[in-house]
Amino acid sequence: MRLFRLLKIQYVAFQFGLDEFVLSHSRLRFLRVIVKTLTFWRNLDKPRGERLRLALATLGPIFVKFGQMLSTRRDILPQDIADQLAKLQDQVPPFASDLVFTILEKEYGQKVEEVFFKFDSTPIASASVAQVHLAVLHDGTEVAVKILRPNLAEVIAHDIALMDTGAWLAEALWSDGKRLKLRQVVSEFARHLDDELDLMREAANCSQLRRNFLDSPLLLVPEVYWDYCRNSVMVMERVKGIPISHVDELIAQGTDIPQLARVGVEIFFTQVFRDGYFHADMHPGNIFVGKDGRYIAVDFGIMGTLSDEDKNYLAQNFLAFFRRDYARVAQAHVEAGWAPKDTRVDDFESAIRAVCEPIFDKPLKEISFGRVLLQLFQASRQFNVEIQPQLVLLQKTLLNIEGLGRDLDPNLDLWKTAKPFLENWMSEQIGLRGFASRVQKEAPNWAVILPEFPRLVHQMLSENRNHELEKRMTDLVIEEKRQNRLLALIAILLAGLLAWQIFQ
Repeated sequence: MRLFRLLKIQYVAFQFGLDEFVLSHSRLRFLRVIVKTLTFWRNLDKPRGERLRLALATLGPIFVKFGQMLSTRRDILPQDIADQLAKLQDQVPPFASDLVFTILEKEYGQKVEEVFFKFDSTPIASASVAQVHLAVLHDGTEVAVKILRPNLAEVIAHDIALMDTGAWLAEALWSDGKRLKLRQVVSEFARHLDDELDLMREAANCSQLRRNFLDSPLLLVPEVYWDYCRNSVMVMERVKGIPISHVDELIAQGTDIPQLARVGVEIFFTQVFRDGYFHADMHPGNIFVGKDGRYIAVDFGIMGTLSDEDKNYLAQNFLAFFRRDYARVAQAHVEAGWAPKDTRVDDFESAIRAVCEPIFDKPLKEISFGRVLLQLFQASRQFNVEIQPQLVLLQKTLLNIEGLGRDLDPNLDLWKTAKPFLENWMSEQIGLRGFASRVQKEAPNWAVILPEFPRLVHQMLSENRNHELEKRMTDLVIEEKRQNRLLALIAILLAGLLAWQIFQ
């Protein structure tokens, strides 16, 4: 099956003329005549960006997600390709209405009109994994109904298998393969894709994020209507807003665009460092802006989590980076185990400085993060820095946020916006407030343990006494056995001496 899927990928690539992206290189142009002769049957009248979008949509959800991620990187993509890939965010071709009603009736065991007072069979959004329809409940509540695309699991399984095979080959044949932990990265990606194929999990993700930002002036998360949620169907509050990519409409509404960009950065760092739980698919198709200026999040299929240890080391790295303390950045990598213990910190510091120093005091419009990441990758390879699979989603989300900020306000100073937030967070973690917060957090546990403390101490002392007594008894037995063996040896020697005297 993997072979058939690989052949289909190659066929689709040739069908839509994606080979021109490779053959445009000067060293490979001689092959264009040969390929054109062999593929005379192709119709390549459409622009290259549109053909790329159609090819990714044809190949399925994993390729669509790849296109969505690329669409946010207008700093490294030509304008025509970026504009077409942006349509993958919410304009993937929908599946047929009769399938929609079949899925709903199978999940609810009732006719659609018995579940919903009104149901719009035309989707308002269609993405790689699901599509969304508007409906009204019998009590008049307006809702959005998300329905999973049919027969996705098999296609995704094949694609993941191909990715895993590719990762295995890369680790086996490429010197950097093992350091990058490519198979672990694929495994992490697959785990989150599995979550996306269960809309009950997505509903739980949405509910958790809503609790984290309940009554927040920054972010609105819709309410989940659990009585109507199933594995293939999710029903939530209908939220109204303008897509964040429609900047002209936002300006007409009176939205402060530079402030909106700064709020986006604050929301991201709040999710990461306050909660350790973040929306990991923050492309423009999943974000709207309400009349009150709040962000509105939708699509909660991919959420990232961070441990307290990850948050602490990340915060130290970010803060040291913003303060241009490259020695601390290098040292933090060694302390976290991301770089080998024998790393020369001064050499690592110099390499990081060479990459990062040129981009400070510049607005986003003058920074190519694609180039910066490439240079950091080269430096990490030089010092054998291990890729952390649990941080891959965070890196992806950070790229999305940076791309979004670039679109909203090219003059945004990412460093100045994020630095005060991180400094405040660090003071809460390691200062007096941090100590008081941890004491308060652990107080319920202490309330349970303290009344039992005398009994636990007595039990420990008793166990120690019993252990000591048992040890002493064991030692006595061993000593007795040793003495018995010694007496037996003496008796044998005396008997030998006596026999020798007699026979003399």
